Amino acid sequence: MSSELNPDNILLSTSSLHIGYSQKKEVISVAEAINFEIKAGELVALIGINGSGKSTLLKTLSGQIPALAGSVKIDNHLLSELDLKGLGSFMSLVLTNEHVSKQLTVMELVALGRHPYTNWLGHLSQKDVEKVHQALIQVDLLQKKDKLCQSLSDGQFQKVLIARALAQDTALILMDEPTTHLDMFHKAYVLKLLKSIVKNSQKSILYASHEINLALQLCDRIILIDKQQVICGSPSELIHKGAFNGLFPKDFIVFDEHSRTFKMKISGD
Repeated sequence: MSSELNPDNILLSTSSLHIGYSQKKEVISVAEAINFEIKAGELVALIGINGSGKSTLLKTLSGQIPALAGSVKIDNHLLSELDLKGLGSFMSLVLTNEHVSKQLTVMELVALGRHPYTNWLGHLSQKDVEKVHQALIQVDLLQKKDKLCQSLSDGQFQKVLIARALAQDTALILMDEPTTHLDMFHKAYVLKLLKSIVKNSQKSILYASHEINLALQLCDRIILIDKQQVICGSPSELIHKGAFNGLFPKDFIVFDEHSRTFKMKISGD
């Protein structure tokens, strides 16, 4: 990305964005007046309760569904003006439940990330192969490059999807629920891996997640969707504003500002 075109290193921004979706010929509004920026080298979590609109926002930001109003810019380019190949050179997308053939080897699946740069036959150049190997090294899977994806654990397969995004070599990576189906150790492992990628590469990662406690510990900033309102800030800024206090029913789950964690309220507390 050119620093001359983007002197503030803003990779993703929204302006008066209004998001929603169509259902039985009716347009359902999810949230509006959404304004935030993501700069280079940031790990950002998109959080909210089930049904709050995380997936709708992520799909809008990635161009899968159109905005109802307002705009999204990727590295100063309007999302609405980018074709699929152009978008693929600016942003990579990792979807946990996407249909991917696990009959491919790890190397073959990660190599799919090079599609914006290969010719129409999908031939990999030496540079493409090097990018794939670098991505596999980053997620510590080079030793498994010839293994079939169906032989991997859920945690290993999630690392393959991350490697595919890294091989695509975009400044911005969007991820939907990257820790779904993982146990606590592997949830923490994957999120620490994302933090390491951001720190060492100056890429930015925006991911949707239910792991709010981990996000508060690891992320530079958080985008919170709550009651059709979207706010963005550092964990400290959002805690100071009391943004998490009403996220869940207070008679069941409470937010402890001292430990920066959500805790179940036990009878008698």
